[in-house]
Amino acid sequence: QVRLVESGGGLVQAGGSLRLSCAASGRTFSSYVMAWFRQAPGKEREFVAAVTWTGGRTEYADSVKGRFTISRDNAKNTVYLQMNSLNAEDTAVYYCAADPSLSLVPLAYHRWGQGTQVTVSS
Repeated sequence: QVRLVESGGGLVQAGGSLRLSCAASGRTFSSYVMAWFRQAPGKEREFVAAVTWTGGRTEYADSVKGRFTISRDNAKNTVYLQMNSLNAEDTAVYYCAADPSLSLVPLAYHRWGQGTQVTVSS
């Protein structure tokens, strides 16, 4: 089993940047696809970005393409989400998730972190 712990959330002004981190426990980190999802108040959880096992392939939601970058460091058991040009619509709780297969659907992921709040002030 892998345990996920997110960090790096906070309050930022519109146009600013944040970098989220998700540290995973266990020795099998490289066997998981890692993804970021987010959930705003009153909305369903939505896909943000995913990176495959060795980082060879990334996927992004259309709403974050060109602004967010997902990456992973398997030596550190950590996945990152660099978020630039943030706007108020990016305000949400951001969750890290892991699964052996690539999917853009939240229900496909069975391992989740506790979430970290990102608030963008306009």
